Amino acid sequence: MKLRLFAGVSVLVVTAGLSACSSSSDDSGGSGGGSDGSTTIDVWLMRDSVSDRFQKDFVKGFETAHPDIEVKVQIQEWDGIGEKVTAALAGRDAPDVIETGNTQVAQFAQSGGLLDLSDKVGELGGKDWLKGLAEPGAYEGKQYGIPYYAANRVVVYRTDLFKKAGIDPAGIKTRDQWTAATRKLNSGDTQGIYLPGQNWYTLAGFVWDEGGELATESGGTWQGALDTPEAIRGMEFYKKLQSLGRGPKDADESNPPQADVMAKGKVAQIISTPGGATTVVENNPALKGKLGFLPIPGKTAATPGSVFTGGSDLVVPTASGKQDAAYTFIKELTGDAWQKKLAVAMSYVPNKTTLSGAVASDPGASAMAVGAAEGHATPNTPGWAAVEAKNPIKDYLTAVLTGGDTRKEAATASDAITTAMKSGS
Repeated sequence: MKLRLFAGVSVLVVTAGLSACSSSSDDSGGSGGGSDGSTTIDVWLMRDSVSDRFQKDFVKGFETAHPDIEVKVQIQEWDGIGEKVTAALAGRDAPDVIETGNTQVAQFAQSGGLLDLSDKVGELGGKDWLKGLAEPGAYEGKQYGIPYYAANRVVVYRTDLFKKAGIDPAGIKTRDQWTAATRKLNSGDTQGIYLPGQNWYTLAGFVWDEGGELATESGGTWQGALDTPEAIRGMEFYKKLQSLGRGPKDADESNPPQADVMAKGKVAQIISTPGGATTVVENNPALKGKLGFLPIPGKTAATPGSVFTGGSDLVVPTASGKQDAAYTFIKELTGDAWQKKLAVAMSYVPNKTTLSGAVASDPGASAMAVGAAEGHATPNTPGWAAVEAKNPIKDYLTAVLTGGDTRKEAATASDAITTAMKSGS
C-alpha cells in the first residue's frame, strides 16, 4: 500500500500536477499507434511520486533510446485508486503500465488482471531487489510487481540536544544504546523521544526484529499473530521506548502531526521518514541545520532495526495490447541508470540493495537505505486491506499503553486481525 509516507520525503517533490511533454490530462486507458507507425503506451503514475522534472527527463530519455515507442503519462490520485485500477483491469481499455503501492499488488493480482513477469526477474536483477518491495510484488509464487522505489522510517534527531547531552549519535547502533541515550535526553521539559501510542508501523518493526509477524498463513488461511511470544516482546520494547517521552497513548503520528510537535523545540527525536525533518524546519526555521538522521537501531550492532518498506511497484495489465513495449518501459525505469538518477532527484531508496551508494551524499536517504536492507511489508494477502481499514493494531497499542494486560490484549487484537482478513478476502 502506498502510505502517505512520501508527503514530505523530499523538498524536490512538487505539489503541482505532473505532466510530461507527451502527457495527457485524459484519465481513460487504451493504447494506440503513433502517426509515424510507432507504438504508444499509456502509463498511469501516481501524483507526487516523482517530480515534474524527473518525469520529463525520463520520458525524453526513454523516447530517444526507443524511438519506436511513444509514452503517454496520465497522473492518478491516490484517493480511490484501488477501485479505479480494479475497474481498469476488468475492462478492455486498461493502460499498459500502472504504478501501484507495493502492498496493493496482491489485491490486483488476485483478480487475474496482471501479467505474470516471473520470467523477467533474472533479467531485471531481481536477486538484489529490496525484499520489502519484491515480496509484496509477488502473489502465490508469481512475480507481478516490479520494484520501483522505496522509503522507510528513520530516527530524526536534534543534533544540538545530542551534543549538549554529550551523546555521539555514531555510537547508537543497538536498542540498548538508543534507550540509554533517550533516557539521558529526557530531562526537564525536553522529551527524549516523541512516540505517539498508535504508531503501529514502528511497532511492526520491533515485532519483526524479534522474529514475530503481524499475521501468518497456514494451509491457505491467515491468522493474526500479535499474541506470539516474539510479537509480545516487540510490544514490550515499544512500551519501554514510548514511556521515555510524552506522546499521546491514544493517537497516531498524524494527530497531531509529529513534525509540528518537534518544531516546538522540546523534542529530541521522532521516528519518521526524512521528509519529516523538512516539515520541522518549515515550521521552525531556527532548527535549520540542527537535525540529523539515524537508521532505527536493531537488537545488535550488526543489524539495523527492521522497518516497514513503503513504496511502489510497476505492473502490466493482462488487458494491455502493448505488453512488450510496456515491459521495455519498466525495464528502463527500474534499471540501474535511472534508479540512481531517481534516488538522487527524489531522496528515495533505489530498488536494489546494490544501489544504496547512489544516496551516500544525502544524510536522510542514506539512513533510509541502511534500514531498507531490513525492510518488510505487511502480510501479502488481499485481506490485509480490511485490517488497515479497521486497524485493531492501534486499539491494541492504546490498550497496552494505558495499563491493559499485554497478552490478553494481544490475543484480542490477533482475533480481530483474523476476522478482518477473512472478511476482506
